[in-house]
Amino acid sequence: MATSPAELLAAALDRVGSPVCVGLDPVLESLDADLRSRHHEPIAAIAEFCHGVVRAVSPFAPAIKIQSACFERYGWKGVALLEEVASEARQRGMIVVLDFKRGDIGISAAHYAAAAVRAHAHWVTVSGYLGPSGVTPFLDAGLGAFVLVRTSNPDSDAVQAHMLTDGRSVAAMMADHVRELGAASIGSRELSSVGAVVGATKAGEGAMLRARMPNAVFLVPGYGAQGGTAADVRALLRPGAPSAATSGVLVTASRSVIYAKGDERTDAAKPWDQRVAAAAQTLAIEIRAVVVGD
Repeated sequence: MATSPAELLAAALDRVGSPVCVGLDPVLESLDADLRSRHHEPIAAIAEFCHGVVRAVSPFAPAIKIQSACFERYGWKGVALLEEVASEARQRGMIVVLDFKRGDIGISAAHYAAAAVRAHAHWVTVSGYLGPSGVTPFLDAGLGAFVLVRTSNPDSDAVQAHMLTDGRSVAAMMADHVRELGAASIGSRELSSVGAVVGATKAGEGAMLRARMPNAVFLVPGYGAQGGTAADVRALLRPGAPSAATSGVLVTASRSVIYAKGDERTDAAKPWDQRVAAAAQTLAIEIRAVVVGD
């Protein structure tokens, strides 16, 4: 029976057959106008939207990445909604990635880990810049941790591309940190429960980062709307991996899926959740073709 975060993720990828993750970043102004008009409170409109997204994408995406900031801005009602949405996603068999990028000393990290467990997360995104004690509390709580290594935003170069005196970049140093932290959690699929955030837009460093983190799952933002391509994803795969579950990538797309417009000639009249479902299916087909060659 799959128990570790890495094994649970692999099992979900086996079920769906494509290593994709839909990012849930609800922004009130971006929601369908008809949906917004039905509600007096923003949080009510966001709730209908989020639950609709989960229902729409769950047949095609094995994982959902919930952006905590989009919920926290609404106070306790937003946090309560985050927990409800994550719970529904789990009930539908999805892996829940809580994208909150926490990074603090051990005792504070332990509190953040407890909050993530309460929020029904399987995995979290974390900053590793305070050292091992800022990451291990999440592992001790039974969570998987995607550590920020090479993020997709253009200005990340100002820090992550900086060269150290030993010849490594800051990103390479963090990659070594991930490999060391994850060595004790490598399971039967040869995957670790310590993963790395590596943007598709930084795939030029993919071979170097993969060599340093051979057993890590890469959470890959930047595909689609941010400019990442199929070739960029291919550069991040684990060499010789036989399946989507062991490919070592989890490709995430947010805006291009949850705010999908479809073809203006044929899809404009479709309900928004049908457009979301179609976009999730297209994403899954595209990434499966990259990973397993279908």
